[in-house]
Amino acid sequence: MNQFRLDHPDLLYLFLILPILVIIYWISYSRKKKALEEFGEMNIISQLMPYASFTRPFYKFGILLLALSFIIFGLAGPQFGSKLQTIKRKGVEIIIALDVSNSMMAQDIQPNRLERAKRAVSKMVDKLNNDKIGLVVFAGEAYTQLPITTDYASAKLFLSSISTDIVPIQGTAIGAAINLAANSFTPDSEASKAIIVITDGENHEDDAISAAKAAFDKGITVHTIAMGLPEGAPIPVSPGSRDFRRDEKGNIVISKLDQQMVEQIATAGGGKPVIANNTTTGLNALFSEINKMNKTELEQRVYAAYDEKFQLFIAIGLLLLFLEFLVLERKNRHLKDINLFKPSK
Repeated sequence: MNQFRLDHPDLLYLFLILPILVIIYWISYSRKKKALEEFGEMNIISQLMPYASFTRPFYKFGILLLALSFIIFGLAGPQFGSKLQTIKRKGVEIIIALDVSNSMMAQDIQPNRLERAKRAVSKMVDKLNNDKIGLVVFAGEAYTQLPITTDYASAKLFLSSISTDIVPIQGTAIGAAINLAANSFTPDSEASKAIIVITDGENHEDDAISAAKAAFDKGITVHTIAMGLPEGAPIPVSPGSRDFRRDEKGNIVISKLDQQMVEQIATAGGGKPVIANNTTTGLNALFSEINKMNKTELEQRVYAAYDEKFQLFIAIGLLLLFLEFLVLERKNRHLKDINLFKPSK
């Protein structure tokens, strides 16, 4: 299938420069001719200037215009001869279930649990290759933040917008997040599937262990990352605030990591529990585990591949410029009797 297209068609507007150059050249030529005519008859003047040529400047200017035409067309990026190519993508499907409850603002892991988790996920997205990723956020309820996709730029964009205000109902419904994530994978896909739950483990809403086991029974591996330290930390009222949340008695609430819960969820889901700290989040270890999973064909894409031809037009244009430089406006005294531009009789 032969097709033609321009990569930068807007550059064709540069051709408008050519008629402007023609007008400027014609005005300049008319003034020179008028100035010569003031001295006398042109046939007499030509005898007084044996090496002057009245035609070579026209040829030089014509070559210049032709050179500029080729260069402008080359800059527009001509592409010829497209062909359809099929690209197969093989990978796994991953859904990140990220806890956005207020307790994730605790600062026992710097700068806080949620921000550290977001940075770790962002770095993991940078390492993905052909894999699909989705985002689920949860607090008292679970919501799909990003459907399963290979658009990593969108994944990072949606990830950057996540905050504790994104879910209206507070709490920590880990089970609901796992159930939603399990139902968010590509339908009827045979790709290996994994859920990574990032939470401090303070589950107050549902049976997360049963949800992890149900996901594992569907062939979905559930990994967990525990964000927080056993000694815990108070929860700021707002980001950067020195005031902390208090209970009904006015005591400062200390959010502590429920490490046992996090480990039990991963065990039930057939996955690996990882405990984060201020040195590492452990996401790299989980990424290594995911890379060991069988990578199956996720999708096929058909696209048209175009053959770039701008080099040819640029080369011809530069060659013409070089030729224009070689053609002198006056005759060579040794070659004055040779006229390359006039056919011999």
